[in-house]
Amino acid sequence: MKIKKKRRINILIDMTPMVDIAFLLLIFYMATTQFKPPEKKSVDLPSSHSQVSLPDKDIINVTVTSDDSIFVDYIIKEKVNIGDRVITKPFRKYREATTSTVGYEINDARMTNPRAFLVIKADRESSYGAMEGIMETLQEQHLTRFQIITSLEQDL
Repeated sequence: MKIKKKRRINILIDMTPMVDIAFLLLIFYMATTQFKPPEKKSVDLPSSHSQVSLPDKDIINVTVTSDDSIFVDYIIKEKVNIGDRVITKPFRKYREATTSTVGYEINDARMTNPRAFLVIKADRESSYGAMEGIMETLQEQHLTRFQIITSLEQDL
């Protein structure tokens, strides 16, 4: 008795629609992604073992550089007229401050967004006196809740 082998049918899969969809998804993600805006002043952060996640939005950022310059930046939403429509667009406010005026700048930022979270980024080379002055001013303005950002120290 002779056994007949079944013939295989060649299947051709057209890959063109899959490539089209892949490129459409790529274009969609490139067009809708919002990247973190570049920092005005970069600082070399001190290292620490603790790790706490920060919120992605509603942040008031106080930056202290190595030469003890203090900058306050935050994002506000302003209404803009485009043609016959009014849209809300975020704008970044960036102000220079001193140890005595940083509390007033933060309070101005909190007027636009009362839920904003206060974050301090200080350079590792900044002086102790600058941070002490900032903290005293914050206490005078009754701003006692803030976090200091550090870089995560890698365990060897």
